[in-house]
Amino acid sequence: MNAAPVQAAPVDAAGTGGASADSLLTLSAVSRQFGGLKVLQDVNLDIPRGGVFGLIGPNGAGKTTVFNLITGLLSTTSGTIHFDGRDLTGRKPYQITRGGIARTFQNIRIFKEMSLLENVIVGMDAQLGYGPLGWLVGTGAFRREEQRARERAHELLGWVKLEHRAGDMADELSYGEQRKLELARALATNPKLLLLDEPVAGMNSNEKLDLMQQIRSIAARGYTIFMIEHDMRFVMGLCEQIAVLNFGRVIARGGPEQIRNNPEVIEAYLGREDEEPGDGQTGARGAGA
Repeated sequence: MNAAPVQAAPVDAAGTGGASADSLLTLSAVSRQFGGLKVLQDVNLDIPRGGVFGLIGPNGAGKTTVFNLITGLLSTTSGTIHFDGRDLTGRKPYQITRGGIARTFQNIRIFKEMSLLENVIVGMDAQLGYGPLGWLVGTGAFRREEQRARERAHELLGWVKLEHRAGDMADELSYGEQRKLELARALATNPKLLLLDEPVAGMNSNEKLDLMQQIRSIAARGYTIFMIEHDMRFVMGLCEQIAVLNFGRVIARGGPEQIRNNPEVIEAYLGREDEEPGDGQTGARGAGA
């Protein structure tokens, strides 16, 4: 199943773009405060169905907070988040996952004492059609569902080129392979939207290139991917659309070339030319969450 091509949204005066009739995820005037600290301020984002969308910005811009709000780990101070036409306000993280949003994290979260196959099957828990009794007595329904889960897990491991290691323990994997396993487990929840939080952190160049090809392949299967990443070469080479967050506000949105040449984006990362050394502003601010 091929994903629909993503067209670059028109960039308005604020650089945020407008809402699309075919949006999968929409953040409308979303703000989040921690006490008196405004981490996000009136963030508007429109993620279209299909393709790969990127969110970038300097350290402390609020990127990971955006993901935490979408997945229900945090609640908004104001504003709304709609996914596939449904308001996510008040929903628990497990409800959001079952509704079609999966996520990977900056810090890998896998079960290292379990096999790769078992790790992926864990992600299918909500989809298995047997209850506690079926599990206890080993009913026919239980055996059929277990077989279906194993077949699907092998398929997903194949998508990330790990099927040949399905029976290995997760702690035997390299760092890059563990990230791929986490991606396969996220796909096991059968999401419509896949959130990737710094997917290539800690990877070498070859691993990054390999994962880029695999993410393209996953998107081509019809999944929508929304990613945070600080590796600009990776983002520019993979994302059809990119939004830039700075000091909790969206300052730009567009295709890679638009973002690369946007003066506000350049200033956010490198500072203004008229800033003096020692004023606390000069120099690159980094690109972490």
